[in-house]
Amino acid sequence: MVINPTYLAQPINWQDAKRRVAKSYREWLRSAPEIQQMYSLNIPVSEIRTKVRQEFERHRYVNQLPIVDMLIFRSDSEYQETLNYWKQLPHVLKYFRDKENPTARLPENFMQGFLQGRN
Repeated sequence: MVINPTYLAQPINWQDAKRRVAKSYREWLRSAPEIQQMYSLNIPVSEIRTKVRQEFERHRYVNQLPIVDMLIFRSDSEYQETLNYWKQLPHVLKYFRDKENPTARLPENFMQGFLQGRN
């Protein structure tokens, strides 16, 4: 996927934003088997698709157009980086960290993280 700068510079309205979000969501879902194969993930395709849905649902109630535009841009750039294999395996697995290791949550405050040796 090649990013076209004029495509990203277009003014956005709600109707266009909904269309672009749906397009991005479909692209992610269609590429789930390819992502699993490229990165040799031991995670079923259904779980990858579930995680994609969770990431999109997390921003479902954003109601400011500039923020929606920024989220669409971030989604497109993440998609491009993932399919061009510009990410390493840990970058992809960070989305599934809570499934694999329930203790991998961020510490409650800075001092606890510092004392545990976590960033």
